[in-house]
Amino acid sequence: MATRSSGFSRTQTSRGNSCKNIFNKIRQGQIKGVGLTRGSQFPVALLEERDKRAQWQGIPVLLRRLHESSHPNSDLSKIHSMVMELSSLLSMEAMSFVTEERKTPQESISPNTYTFDLFGGVDLFVEILMRPTLTVQGDLPILSDDLIKDCLSVLYNCCICTEGVTKSLAAREDFITFLFTLMSNKKVFLQTATLIEDILSVRKEIIQLEEIPNLASLVQSFNQQQLANFCRILSVTISEPDVGVDDKHTLLARSTQQKTSTCPSRAESNQVTLVNIPGFIERLCKLATRKVTEAADASARLELEDWHSWLDNALVLDALMQLAIEEAEQSSTESSDESSLSSSPLRHRLPQSMKIVHEIMYKVEVLYVLCVLLMGRQRNQVHRMLAEFKLIPGLNNLFDKLIWRRQPSGHVLHRQNQNCDCSPEISFKIHFLRLLQSFSDHHENKYLLLSGQELNELSDIYLNANVFEMEALIKTDRNLVCDGKKGLLTRLISVMKKEPIDSSFRFWQARAVESFLRGTPSYADQVFLLRRGLLEHILYCIIDSGCKSHDVLQSYFDLLGELMKFNIDAFKRFNKYVNTEEKFQMFLTQINSSLVDSNMLVRCIVLSLDRFESQTKDVKVVEVFSECRLLSYMAQVENRLSFLFRLTSIINVQTLTQENVSCLNTSLVILMLARRRGKLPFYLSALREKEYAEKYPGCLLNNFHNLLRFWQHHYLNKDKDSTCLENSSCIPFTYWKETVSVLLGSGRSSRCAIASYIDEAYRDLDRDFLEL
Repeated sequence: MATRSSGFSRTQTSRGNSCKNIFNKIRQGQIKGVGLTRGSQFPVALLEERDKRAQWQGIPVLLRRLHESSHPNSDLSKIHSMVMELSSLLSMEAMSFVTEERKTPQESISPNTYTFDLFGGVDLFVEILMRPTLTVQGDLPILSDDLIKDCLSVLYNCCICTEGVTKSLAAREDFITFLFTLMSNKKVFLQTATLIEDILSVRKEIIQLEEIPNLASLVQSFNQQQLANFCRILSVTISEPDVGVDDKHTLLARSTQQKTSTCPSRAESNQVTLVNIPGFIERLCKLATRKVTEAADASARLELEDWHSWLDNALVLDALMQLAIEEAEQSSTESSDESSLSSSPLRHRLPQSMKIVHEIMYKVEVLYVLCVLLMGRQRNQVHRMLAEFKLIPGLNNLFDKLIWRRQPSGHVLHRQNQNCDCSPEISFKIHFLRLLQSFSDHHENKYLLLSGQELNELSDIYLNANVFEMEALIKTDRNLVCDGKKGLLTRLISVMKKEPIDSSFRFWQARAVESFLRGTPSYADQVFLLRRGLLEHILYCIIDSGCKSHDVLQSYFDLLGELMKFNIDAFKRFNKYVNTEEKFQMFLTQINSSLVDSNMLVRCIVLSLDRFESQTKDVKVVEVFSECRLLSYMAQVENRLSFLFRLTSIINVQTLTQENVSCLNTSLVILMLARRRGKLPFYLSALREKEYAEKYPGCLLNNFHNLLRFWQHHYLNKDKDSTCLENSSCIPFTYWKETVSVLLGSGRSSRCAIASYIDEAYRDLDRDFLEL
């Protein structure tokens, strides 16, 4: 028995080695570029003999026959049966891979696809597809639409199941360009777009859209459905590569990168290319705002939730919708009535029950592209177009019925920065809120978020307060604002107040509302929102709701700061809500729990306090000032110094990001206001005393000195950032620059220079922070 067993083992080992020898020869040939590089180069007899042992399912022999039948002068119509046979062998593995959510392609899981790739199937199918473009003379070979579809499907299945195929295709610029031109064929558009999206998602370098032949004509030839799907591809080409969570996202790293590269990135160039395509933005606006008829009964919506739990690709959904519509048309002889259709079997009801999510998935892609373009270098041009094509009024009309329908029951909302796959409806809401944030952020078109009636209310607020109207409000074209009584901003506040307290949407909602207030403080804008109970709702969320999300709390601190800045009515409302010492201490605890999150609110309070202290003749200001706990607290110099100590301690040049650089600017605001009152030396002395008390002399002031040097490097060459600082603080940027220069003064005798407060033994001011 032992001898027989050993003989069996040796025989199996020998057969296995024979198969492995073929694999190894092919792999070595592919790596070295010499010898056998594809299975079709082996004799048929050898392939057939090895096939039985290795269980290759006849794939190598099929590929050899296909190779021999697809030479440049062959009739490609005769190879379709072989392509279909290969496709059937691979499709089941791809379906299994997708439905079972396998994350890493493995040879053992997809043996047919692995064998297909190893024996040169991928390269052969690419050659077949591109044959018409590679033929120089004679009659061009004709590929039927069905043959093209099957070839594309095979390649896509290989990308899903076999590691490395997608990357190898992504490295072929000629094939990517060919696929773009292939999208002009409407009958193969879905398969082509699906493959392109998969290929571009793994490329390290973004393709250049301007190099795609006749791109403008191609885009203009798309129908609305194709254009929406094309946005999935565009999203990869216009977004900067994700820098991840390492130190590449620090301002220092970005500054170093900008020094080495002064040219626009490929993503920026692609944005310009798209914006300049005639009619492109207008068509996106129409897609974003077109209406959809909801299914009549509630059961359709329940099925909708089940469907979109696994359908996360609009292209797949398109194919399913097309199939279902065909089935529905075939059954139309029995009944064409909608109510009858909704009560029929699911396969006949599919087009109705999925119509909403189908449209939502389109709009997700479109809103994302518009949002990216709004944040790019062409922002003003894009803004004018979005206003002209009435994007905002269109979204306002969709708000209640489509954008903010009731949340599905039992759905767990994902949190900010959490790595998860959102359902289409959640993605839609987030992209909608990000679009509103980008649209109104520091731009005069923000008033398009209001209705005509609400614009009149703003004008009345200005009139009653005896304050001149903002120029942007006066110039707003009332033909482009929201219809009806309520604009988008008011609708947004209404749903925000009803949102579950830990909902991730609260972060994006607050960001969108805050962007409306950013820039030069507007008394009327603030009062408009105060009248809608926004301040009380924010305070409830911060103090009484038990909210634990740092992201949500940060967004509410920022929004509260913009809402209260320089507005004595807001401070009066604050004092009315925070009417006990217990509530006030809870509020302070929340602020102090994370100063990175709350420092913008601290800055608002300090700036407002400074202004109110100069308005001693205003009875209303004096009355509120004397009663408000918050103003009284910040008026105590030891409390302002405490914030200053901590703000300058929690950051350094190496850890500065776009998120925490505000801590540096808040520190500067405190010192600028002290300088105005001639108290800058007092504050610097206090910082020095704090260093010695904590037994780390020189550490705090050296760090702050380096931060200010970087501040000069970062801000003095950035017009937008400097304008934002000036507008939000109402302090001229020249005064910002002067204060920083004074603090960095080299004169040891200057009482306003940081260097004067660092003992020689601890002074470390000349280090090049760009080399750290």
